[in-house]
Amino acid sequence: MSTNAFALADLKRILLEGAGADDGIDLDGDILDLDFESLGYESLALLETGGRIEREYGIALDDDVFTDNRTPRTLIAAVNELLSPAATAA
Repeated sequence: MSTNAFALADLKRILLEGAGADDGIDLDGDILDLDFESLGYESLALLETGGRIEREYGIALDDDVFTDNRTPRTLIAAVNELLSPAATAA
């Protein structure tokens, strides 16, 4: 289990490892507020991403984490909320 905060660089690495990237998408650009679908990540790729986040960070993501958090910014915030000391003490 990781005790570090989850950052955009972590999300990009996990997305690339699990599903790659569409040719027309530049993950090094300003993607924080783009929805995952416009970045080329459909439900199967997001399920793989969620599984990788859970394994690497030792957390359990809700089934609807990607429907509730459609952009990298909101997903990163949701993961970090689960990683916070208050969440891990519960």
